[in-house]
Amino acid sequence: MTRKLPKRRAAPEQDKMIADALRDVGRPVSAYELIEELREKASLAPQTVYRSLDRLIADGQAHRLESINAFVACRHPSHEGTAVFAICNDCGTVSEFDEPAAVDRLAAWARKSKFAVERMTLELRGRCRACTDRIAG
Repeated sequence: MTRKLPKRRAAPEQDKMIADALRDVGRPVSAYELIEELREKASLAPQTVYRSLDRLIADGQAHRLESINAFVACRHPSHEGTAVFAICNDCGTVSEFDEPAAVDRLAAWARKSKFAVERMTLELRGRCRACTDRIAG
């Protein structure tokens, strides 16, 4: 018996489905993990998911975590500009926050150095409080 694959969806519908999946998963995921997560709802090719993620990032609904090559839903849609991420090396927890002063200083350095910034991702890698407490405990 062959399994009938779900129909193709329009880009806005795909984007919403992928944004919802990112929020529901609640942790950094790869495009391939999103495909697996949505297998029952849609038949998605990797390039389709990457295009959707690009649109979601441009729209401020998602972020790409460069150091771990994964994507997360934006947890602070009200922030302007660059978000900062703290990524725990032990448990993989990602915290998103604003740090305007740090971003402003980096942007000022770039202007002074005549460095044309195309995009900025700030990631802190280390150990979260829960993991630090667990190890100390």
